[in-house]
Amino acid sequence: MASIEVKSRSKSIKPYSSNELTTDSYVQELIDELSIDNHISKHRLRITKLHNGKQVPLVAHETFAQNGIPKGSENFQLYAKDLGPQISWRTVFLVEYFGPFIFHPLFYFFSIFYGVKPFPHTITQTIAFNLVLLHFLKREYETVFVHKFSNATMPIFNIFKNSTHYWILSGFNLAYFVYAPTNHYTGILSYVFHVNELPNWATISLVLLWAFAEFSNFTTHKILSDLRNQDAKKYVIPHGCGFDLVSCPNYFFESLSWFAYALLVGNWSAWVFFVVSTGQMWLWAVKKHKRYLKTFGDDYKKLKRKVMIPYIL
Repeated sequence: MASIEVKSRSKSIKPYSSNELTTDSYVQELIDELSIDNHISKHRLRITKLHNGKQVPLVAHETFAQNGIPKGSENFQLYAKDLGPQISWRTVFLVEYFGPFIFHPLFYFFSIFYGVKPFPHTITQTIAFNLVLLHFLKREYETVFVHKFSNATMPIFNIFKNSTHYWILSGFNLAYFVYAPTNHYTGILSYVFHVNELPNWATISLVLLWAFAEFSNFTTHKILSDLRNQDAKKYVIPHGCGFDLVSCPNYFFESLSWFAYALLVGNWSAWVFFVVSTGQMWLWAVKKHKRYLKTFGDDYKKLKRKVMIPYIL
């Protein structure tokens, strides 16, 4: 057995000592002990070790040895932090994706927000309305029936920050500027509220591109979910539906769907959302690509996959 001294980084956690575990024990076992001793949810606890002057979080489903504690150590010191009130990731996703279901019907059906009488929407506006709601309906379905989450919870206050992107950028931003009466404004406002009216062949082509991207995005999520059917904590190299070309085809296909949407509507707000969302997905893709390289080493490197965009980046 090892003597583990746990120092507190939060007022809500008492210092703790454990003599029941070894370096082959899982970190989660220590978290469970701390949870009972402090009468606090285990999801609020983070265990760290001090390395080069920095607090490095330990992976709960790995052993202390796997987290870098020398195997067989009889004495070592760790730290515990209270992450505060938590909320499930599934709930966070459901709340995030619900924003567009409020803003889009609101601005599409109620002309009062534009200070005009009811008016007929153009074909492009109607198609755009349906595409956005279908996209987020797919997102909600995936959240409930497809996605598997590595972490059970996140700090509850992060829900407000995470929801900004969907409630404001893809909610208010897209809805207000895309569904306005196109012939009502003049001067610079005609550009602010501009919506394309493309030839039928172009409109149909962009809708088909959007549908292909959305279906492919769903397929990649299903592939990732199926890999974790046996062990939600185990990382496996994914294959198929773009995974053989890039590390994150799910982000590529989602970006492609919003690219098709932006081309369809032609409004500046759609392009802003496309750029911001693609930029954020690129940052996530880079992190995931590095994690794959670190986790699988040469087995992954030899696959020569790009990060997010096939054959390019």
